[in-house]
Amino acid sequence: MDISVIVPLYNEAESLPKLYEWIARVMKENKFSYEVIFVNDGSNDNSWEVIKSLTAEGGLVHGICFRRNYGKSAALHCGFQAAQGDVVITMDADLQDSPDEIPELYRMITEEGFDLVSGWKQKRYDNALTKNLPSKLFNATARRVTGIRLHDMNCGLKAYRNEVVKNIEVFSEMHRYIPYLAKNAGFTKIGEKVVQHRKREFGSSKFGLNRFVNGYLDLLTLWFLNKFGKQPMHFFGLVGSLMFFIGLVAVIVVGSMKLYALSNHVPAMLVGVNPYFHIAILMMILGCMLFLAGFLAEIVIRNSPSRNDYLIKEQI
Repeated sequence: MDISVIVPLYNEAESLPKLYEWIARVMKENKFSYEVIFVNDGSNDNSWEVIKSLTAEGGLVHGICFRRNYGKSAALHCGFQAAQGDVVITMDADLQDSPDEIPELYRMITEEGFDLVSGWKQKRYDNALTKNLPSKLFNATARRVTGIRLHDMNCGLKAYRNEVVKNIEVFSEMHRYIPYLAKNAGFTKIGEKVVQHRKREFGSSKFGLNRFVNGYLDLLTLWFLNKFGKQPMHFFGLVGSLMFFIGLVAVIVVGSMKLYALSNHVPAMLVGVNPYFHIAILMMILGCMLFLAGFLAEIVIRNSPSRNDYLIKEQI
């Protein structure tokens, strides 16, 4: 099979028939063998009924229905597991992503050898203040942290080599960073294509401003797991040891000052009421706690059944 199209959705019943008709037309014109996988993320409208009616038309449409709303990451993860096509295309169900982009995305994967191609909505029709500006700031930060030069990392329209989606795990709200997940898994040939962004025809956006706050937190999580996930002691041990050492030096300095004052009969503040003494003790305590946290994390990692899970590209 040439292509699997995965469409995660939440309350998009009105747009589904038109979207599927559009996808089917593009596939027929380009003579692709394909499947369309609709993942219903706990919609409370009649989206699932629409999907069932589409599946009844033939074997090209598959549906996955969640009991409740789990989020886009969960929908993509289940879609990736079910995909059978050599190239996997993801797109949103709101008709803002154009299926006409599929042939070129497919060509970039199969002919140019990309592992992943991400869409770039260079001209957007979203609100400039609430979506465009925060999106630009978010993507600028993501480029800096991940080292991946994509203008729109969170674009829903992407193409993947099948091997990529079978070897990454999308969880929590990490769908924003699938290119980073792919890079961490060893799939480093990541490209970008300018794609058309269309105005929403039905309904309203399901994402609020909180996604930007969550996005930054998820980015920090991924960065930390990628850098120190296998060796947490390298982070906690270093920071903890540094804090403990600074605190110890500060305690010695404060104590020496007190001893000097006593030996020379110079009035001096009591050590117990010296603020620097309490700060030094606090740093020593925090240093010990961080070191212990790193030690415990190291024990957990070493006893984890996945401690030696490494992706093998080829084996002879």
